[in-house]
Amino acid sequence: MGDGTTTNDSGQLAAAFERDGMTEGVVCRFRQMIYDSGTGHLRSLPWRETRDPYRILVSEVMLQQTQVERVREKYGQFVGLFPDPASLAAASLPEVLAAWQGLGYNRRAKALHAAARLIMERWQGRVPGDQLALRSLPGLGPYTAAAVAVFAFNEPLPLIETNIRAVFIHLFFRDREGVTDREILPLVEATLDRTEPRRWFNALMDYGVMLKRAAGNPARRSAHHVRQSPFHGSNRQLRGRLLKCLLEGGSASEGELTARVERPQPEVRKALEQLAGEGFVREDGPCWRLAGS
Repeated sequence: MGDGTTTNDSGQLAAAFERDGMTEGVVCRFRQMIYDSGTGHLRSLPWRETRDPYRILVSEVMLQQTQVERVREKYGQFVGLFPDPASLAAASLPEVLAAWQGLGYNRRAKALHAAARLIMERWQGRVPGDQLALRSLPGLGPYTAAAVAVFAFNEPLPLIETNIRAVFIHLFFRDREGVTDREILPLVEATLDRTEPRRWFNALMDYGVMLKRAAGNPARRSAHHVRQSPFHGSNRQLRGRLLKCLLEGGSASEGELTARVERPQPEVRKALEQLAGEGFVREDGPCWRLAGS
């Protein structure tokens, strides 16, 4: 591998781990390799240029199920419209969904909107730094809560996501399939740079990105690797198109929506009922509208 590290470096490190386990020497060599690989090559991402917990929260929610490059495009627009929890909390759901268009998985936008309102009510507009408090926010699971704590508050908490999995599986589970996060976690904890966790995980993730380009995707050997189902023709695509129609038109009858999305009426009805049950839309006489409009 280029960019500051070599296949030989990683091979020697893996051999030392297999021989001796996660010794202090192996930890030091691993950290040095990761930091050296990032010298001059760390990705420049707008959410890395801020220490604003709210903006880091927005970026982490966006990154949950969306590629980095797509988030890079939308992040600046979104925080330009809603620069703080107060502005996001004061917005209507249709305004938030309109700003979210292009990112998909609209449940995240709705959850982020609710999280901003909870932050205003409970913490006077300040994103909490405590991991348990972060976990209480809508839409934040264990990883996202820990990531906000790490990147916004420099808390030394273990993180495991796809790029981190790739690094640990490639180096420390070289001949294994079905590697679980439970197996990876002790190694993440043992190697964590507790003095600079923010810098450490940025470098570790970027090494994982580089590794995937050079050596395929070792994360496919994770027990948690799931192939994404096709988007075209899916219920998720249908739900997104229905929301987009209502954002553009304000309201529409079920028949009009069925014609616009070109899907069978029973599928459209089912998707609308799902969206209504989740608080996205409401039935208003013969028409459907976005909730909050």
